[in-house]
Amino acid sequence: MAGKSFIVTLKESAPDAQVAQFKRSINELGGAITHEFSLIKGYTVKLPEELHINKLKEGFNPIIANVEEDKEVHTQN
Repeated sequence: MAGKSFIVTLKESAPDAQVAQFKRSINELGGAITHEFSLIKGYTVKLPEELHINKLKEGFNPIIANVEEDKEVHTQN
């Protein structure tokens, strides 16, 4: 699947039912969860190019703590 990857962190207070709904919605929108973090409510998600991350944010804004594009970072130039 072509698309972009994002790291999405949910609020620790997010109820399990809403977390499950968030995870289902990723698949329903044509995306995929490629990694689930174990210490936090966080996921690496891949979304189709035509689906902007704002679509996901709109529906789950109350439980999303942070969203950032998953990309390579460097500590030195």
